[in-house]
Amino acid sequence: MGSGTGSGTGTGERLLNVVDVEATCWEGQPPPGQVHEIIEIGLTVVDLRAGERVAKHRLLVRPARSEVSPFCTELTGLTQAEVDGGLTFADACRVLAAEHRTGLLPWASWGDYDRKQFTLQCQRSGAEYPFGHRHTNAKAVFTTSYGLRRRPGMAQALELAGLPLEGRHHRGDDDAWNIAALVLDMAGRGDWKPEP
Repeated sequence: MGSGTGSGTGTGERLLNVVDVEATCWEGQPPPGQVHEIIEIGLTVVDLRAGERVAKHRLLVRPARSEVSPFCTELTGLTQAEVDGGLTFADACRVLAAEHRTGLLPWASWGDYDRKQFTLQCQRSGAEYPFGHRHTNAKAVFTTSYGLRRRPGMAQALELAGLPLEGRHHRGDDDAWNIAALVLDMAGRGDWKPEP
């Protein structure tokens, strides 16, 4: 693929995918036979060179081994009827790779949950892992950048950075959008060092 990495102008060096997932969840343990599954994937494309968020995407994913609980609906706003109209997990992974170049571009998430959930679900379902290996834990970078002892949640980090929480917390596309704002904040401080 002609990414132009040798010339220093390649999109792979300046574009970053920021990803946030929502998964089926319950107040306590999952009901017998059910497991946590991704039901929404939010993705914001960040142009690090221009210092802006350039695209916001949302994929709904139909769970195969779990149902959306009332607790989950309250937290995320997502209903079973809504996710029933979503893609299969394997199709969602294919869309990420084909339309959002997730295998070629570096990516980031708030913490390691999203990366681990994708890894686990790909192993369980046989779906092809859609990302490359250049993942950055934005929460860890933020903690270092701000000299904190404990890693903050996304909403707390926005407060610390003096940034607004845009949209609904625990909505994949809105959370990815807000995490992207934090990435740009860290980049502005000279602290954003994506994984090589």
